[in-house]
Amino acid sequence: MTAPGPSRRSTPGLIVAAPSSGAGKTTVATALMAAFTRRGLAVAPAKVGPDYIDPRFHEAAAGRASVNLDGWAMRPELLDGLVASRTGDLVVVEGVMGLFDGAPAAGAVDDGSTAALARRTGWPVLLVVDAARQAGSVAALVHGFRSFDPAVPVAGVLLNRVGSDRHGDMLRRALDPLGLPVVGAVPRSAEVDRPSRHLGLVQAGEDPALAGWLDRLVELAEAHVDLDTVQGLARPTGVAPGRGEPLPPLGARMAVARDDAFGFLYPHLLDGWRAAGAELSFFSPLMDEAPDPSADAVLLPGGYPELHAGRLATAGRFLDGLREAAGRGARVYGECGGFMALGDALVDADGTAHRMAGLLPLETRFDRRRLHLGYRKVTTRMETPFGPAGTLLRGHEFHYSTIGQEGAADRPFAAEDAAGSDLGAVGLSRGRVFGSYLHLIDRD
Repeated sequence: MTAPGPSRRSTPGLIVAAPSSGAGKTTVATALMAAFTRRGLAVAPAKVGPDYIDPRFHEAAAGRASVNLDGWAMRPELLDGLVASRTGDLVVVEGVMGLFDGAPAAGAVDDGSTAALARRTGWPVLLVVDAARQAGSVAALVHGFRSFDPAVPVAGVLLNRVGSDRHGDMLRRALDPLGLPVVGAVPRSAEVDRPSRHLGLVQAGEDPALAGWLDRLVELAEAHVDLDTVQGLARPTGVAPGRGEPLPPLGARMAVARDDAFGFLYPHLLDGWRAAGAELSFFSPLMDEAPDPSADAVLLPGGYPELHAGRLATAGRFLDGLREAAGRGARVYGECGGFMALGDALVDADGTAHRMAGLLPLETRFDRRRLHLGYRKVTTRMETPFGPAGTLLRGHEFHYSTIGQEGAADRPFAAEDAAGSDLGAVGLSRGRVFGSYLHLIDRD
């Protein structure tokens, strides 16, 4: 795919990528967003691929919503619309995994990699290199990533986790023959490491020290990164605004759970539902709030219910509100963590069973961890708010909990992985209550 020509009216952007996971993309991208925002720029953040955690750090740094740009799970017209929606003074996009890492492209327009987004948008790549254990070899690494695909514009290098000034000088001399701007050499700093758990970093909203962490990131960026050169690397995109209709809303009046237990929901879905005319209200299960009694649909997104199972089990207004909604015929839908909360019981890491809503015949367990991770192609096996039986959807799965027991119920979805391997019928449905471990992103 040839990169589009630039548009004078689009916001200049760049993509923060790396040779592999663990190089510090999130820290560097967030530092740049925060530093440019402190300079008074309107920074439009974004994240490549499916991710609920990193965009919340982006939002804290930039003071603006971050969107996911997913070439595998999103139709081209939806992806292009989200790219074109990034307006302001500067777009900063955090990549996913290594620059060229993506999913098998079975039936997909692209593989969802950072490189594919760079090709599509023409946004230049700032390559973040973990230089902690390198010297002269850094030149071979950077040369390989720069020359591997000429359609992927690697425009600069940022050296991360540099051991000393002398180490940084060695790395810069090694890179000089490439003629590629080295925009900074950031030293190793334990102060910027983030706490993590089973699904990634601890969520931004849960950390009372977040503001101090952002301050330290800005200090590092201002001291060790040539921010003017970084901004100068950015280029506009020629991608035209798309007109992709998002997934339809679950109802005309949707009550959406939103707190630390149920925080995994993509902004493009909320924006799309509002644009479709749905009225959205929000409630907190952890605060024992019930969904709006006038809602004709209730959504429990994914999140971390396994960390709050005891508290949820005693949230009587919340659980009774769910049962009341189902009893009056409202559509009730749960994704991943929300699916777990709709079941009979959730067994926590210590093996203690906590009673949940009891709307689906399901026991989930967090004491028997097994990673389930990957993109999913989905076919509905029954009529749902997303369309009639046979509707094709795309999404992903990411959880460590397992199903302990299931009772008799319909199966709302059939799933395949990204390579096209059949995963069988998934999820449960009873009456107007349904859910699964899937996180849905877009139509197919």
